[in-house]
Amino acid sequence: MLELIAQNLAPIMFAALVLFLLLGYPAAFSLAAVGLIFFVVGVELAPYSGGAINLSWPLLGTLPERIYGVMTNDTLLAIPFFVFMGLILERSGMAEDLLETVGQLFGTVNGGLAYAVILVGALLAATTGVVAASVISMGLISLPIMLRYGYDARFATGTIAASGTLAQIVPPSLVLIVLADQLGRSVGDMYTGALVPGLMLAGFYLLFAFVVSSIWTQAAPGLPLDAIIHREPDGSRGYASLIALAAICGTIAWLIMRRTTYAGADLVILTLALSVSLAIVAAGASWTIRQAHGPSLLSALAEQVVFVMVPPLLLIFLVLGTIFIGVATPTEGGAMGAVGAMLLALAKRLSTGDRARFSLDIVRSAARATAKLSAFVMFILIGARIFSLTFYGTNGHLWVEHLLVSLPGGEVGFLIFVNVLVFFLAFFLDFFELAFIIVPLLAPAAQALGIDLIWFGVILAVNMQTSFMHPPFGFALFYLRSVAPRLPYADKVTGRTMPAVTTGQIYWGAVPFVVIQCVMVALLIAFPGLVRHDAVPTPGARPQPGIAAPTDGTVPAFKSQGFALPPYPPAIPGAPPPDTSGPGAPTLDMSVPPVIVKP
Repeated sequence: MLELIAQNLAPIMFAALVLFLLLGYPAAFSLAAVGLIFFVVGVELAPYSGGAINLSWPLLGTLPERIYGVMTNDTLLAIPFFVFMGLILERSGMAEDLLETVGQLFGTVNGGLAYAVILVGALLAATTGVVAASVISMGLISLPIMLRYGYDARFATGTIAASGTLAQIVPPSLVLIVLADQLGRSVGDMYTGALVPGLMLAGFYLLFAFVVSSIWTQAAPGLPLDAIIHREPDGSRGYASLIALAAICGTIAWLIMRRTTYAGADLVILTLALSVSLAIVAAGASWTIRQAHGPSLLSALAEQVVFVMVPPLLLIFLVLGTIFIGVATPTEGGAMGAVGAMLLALAKRLSTGDRARFSLDIVRSAARATAKLSAFVMFILIGARIFSLTFYGTNGHLWVEHLLVSLPGGEVGFLIFVNVLVFFLAFFLDFFELAFIIVPLLAPAAQALGIDLIWFGVILAVNMQTSFMHPPFGFALFYLRSVAPRLPYADKVTGRTMPAVTTGQIYWGAVPFVVIQCVMVALLIAFPGLVRHDAVPTPGARPQPGIAAPTDGTVPAFKSQGFALPPYPPAIPGAPPPDTSGPGAPTLDMSVPPVIVKP
């Protein structure tokens, strides 16, 4: 009996972790507790395992080094910077300004507010990178407006929740940073690979909104004429001026950038950054002429769109552009974005005279929220390193790899199985827990099958996006439920009594968008070219050194990583192979078939 338990300790350990999580214990403490408990069990059962367990008491001495490796991981330092950048922009009133401006841009078009919510959601995703911040701010601002103008509650809530989850996949997403770290790949390459899928997903949301507003017009009406604000003296909306400005600035930027050596995503991002820079210069000149009581160059609508949308767009393009072309690392880009966000918020305060745009209280609350999220991530990482120490000592990684590589269907069968597994696990685990627990177990098998890890990471990022959306445990649905009206209320503008939004309406509204996300996963599996990192390599990208898998079953030697990671302690007789799952750990080059050690 002891021999049977000892030789199957890895699956028993994994099942124990799942049980702890289902019982509701925090993921960080569940990981650490299961790791330490089974370490004791593994040491005692090692003599009965026939060599399947390689644990000994001196191995506990490596834990401080592992924890220190997590704390000194420069890649993860980008997370608090991007979170802080997004929170500053969100709390300075940027979301409200964007929704009002884009809503006015679409005007009386059916579904115009839905289009505005999706576009602003994509823009907030590229600035906040945090689903909670996007969904809550969009729910507080846009949901009352959509209900005021007669939108169906299911369509309105589904659109808001789905748009908020774009923060999962649109760079600079926190999920992509974590996945790049866990997979041992460059964050810049992961951003480049996710750019097209993220834009496609936003496009599918817009297409769905178009279909609904075209077929079911009463569910998504346009704004009434009396709600239109920006008009010219002759009564026109000023669209011609806005279109001409976009065409001229875009053409000039393209003519300039075509003479450079940039290509692919780098060229697109830098061209957009240059074009919006030209647009804000033109809008500034037009505003100056208008203030001098002269004939302005642009319409009032064009000026409003440029002044509201261009500053955050310019910040996004500059941050992503410097990362894509290799001028800055993701950490440096995040730091630049955090400083830029405070400068934009300060500029808003100075231009409007509104102290609520930027103050010490806003900075303090954003820093406090950033510290909470960073501590949450750090504790999960530390727990994951403790868990992996024991799991690898029981040859659990080989058990998982052998199980997944043996699936029928080869590469496609593996991808289908993994995505179905992640989809159902997302009912109970959030994306941080999936990234730190599941992804390190899947990556070696994917690499053994010859699957590119950037492609694999983008597929998982889109799949894990459903963890926020599908009932009954979708976090985005809970966030929206917390700000949606639970009781009938009086509208602040019209004075009419508006009905409450039920939980059932929120759940049903999310279902079509979950289907869209699943379709996107299928498209990424069927068409790997959508992830363009192979066709367009990142210039100046820093290589990710790894280690070659040995062919004689010996423990390989580690090479130095690009960040400051202390050397691993000397090998301990009987110790397991070094942990390659967590952040800060070297990656395995699985171009050589793995050696499966059987007890």
